[in-house]
Amino acid sequence: MTNQSQIKCPNCGTSIDVQDILAHQLEEEIKQKFQSQIAEEKKKYETEFESLNKAKEEFEQTKKQENELFQERLDKQLKEEKKAIEEKLKTQLQEEQSEQFKALQIELNEKSEQIKELNRTKAEIEKLKREKGELKEAIEAEAQKKLNEALLAEREKIKKTEEDRNELRFKELQKQLEDQKKLTEEMKRKQEQGSMQMQGEVQELAIEEWLAAQFPLDTIEEIKKGVRGGDCLQYVNTRTHQNCGTIYYESKRTKDFQPSWIEKFKTDIRDKGANIGVLVTEVLPSDMDRMGLKDGIWICNYDEFKGLCAVLRESIVQVSTAVSSQENKGDKMNMLYDYLTSNTFRMQIEAIVEGFTQMKSDLESEKRSMQRIWKQRDKQIEKVVTNTIDMYGSIKGIAGNAIQSVKALELPGEDNDEKLELE
Repeated sequence: MTNQSQIKCPNCGTSIDVQDILAHQLEEEIKQKFQSQIAEEKKKYETEFESLNKAKEEFEQTKKQENELFQERLDKQLKEEKKAIEEKLKTQLQEEQSEQFKALQIELNEKSEQIKELNRTKAEIEKLKREKGELKEAIEAEAQKKLNEALLAEREKIKKTEEDRNELRFKELQKQLEDQKKLTEEMKRKQEQGSMQMQGEVQELAIEEWLAAQFPLDTIEEIKKGVRGGDCLQYVNTRTHQNCGTIYYESKRTKDFQPSWIEKFKTDIRDKGANIGVLVTEVLPSDMDRMGLKDGIWICNYDEFKGLCAVLRESIVQVSTAVSSQENKGDKMNMLYDYLTSNTFRMQIEAIVEGFTQMKSDLESEKRSMQRIWKQRDKQIEKVVTNTIDMYGSIKGIAGNAIQSVKALELPGEDNDEKLELE
């Protein structure tokens, strides 16, 4: 059903895939949520990084002050020791070395503790990075799951809608598949001659199946191929009366309407003794813009046929009921003719035609509106994706490898190159 999920723009002819548009909309919502979480994590990381730099600066300042204090103390002590060096040179020299060693040991211990604290801070930063990566993976997995569920539901909805709107097309495909299974070579010959005959058969089958499904009490008799006449006969039956009347159907599905069809169909109707003849054609006569009565034959397209046959059948049932209650008081054919040529019957048909015309107009209006909305959404999605790529590139250029790569925004081999550089 891939082709059924695509439509064409009436202005530029561009194919628009409804499934892709819905997928892009869901993907955009997920991206926005993910970008918000990244912004929060980045802000938290920058705050911690600033705190670490501040602590480092304080440590350097303290170290500098201690060195200056130590230097002053050392200079003073050297002056004092220089005065007494003549008296207790050996003793003072040993004490001085001992004091210097202790001071250096204390300073070394302090620096060791500061280095340990710095390492612990780095470990906390790495832990936050890992937690952020795990959170990102969990969010992406959940978003992908929801996206798949939404896409599956949307595909089923689109599939059902397309099947309902393309009844004839589905039957054409079904008939074509059956013909291919039965006789491949025969199908090739039909394709070379054109698809007109197959389309006509599909419409004939559709008419017969629809009549049989809608009017289970009626008898639908198919006119075998090769036998002179139309396509099928509908013998109208009710629960109280059998054979109230007969409707003769002829199906035509060609590019041009032939006036000779009417005279031939009238001859077939007389031969079968049918009460009413209905010619279902894809192309109406040039002097008709909708269904109507022409030379005693009802002419309509397939969409109008469904409403027309119900009205014609009901008129036959009403006339048959009236005639049955007044037997021997009039001729049945005259009563049927009087009813079909009455103003009431004409008004009923016009009401049905107006309903179908309004439905078709509303359908065309909805189609144009949806095409405009889809085009607008496509431009919006393209704009958001472009801005997202620009923002990602800027952040990546500033933070480098500190920002994890997004596969959808990277080249196919870029991740492997970064791994090799790190190694």
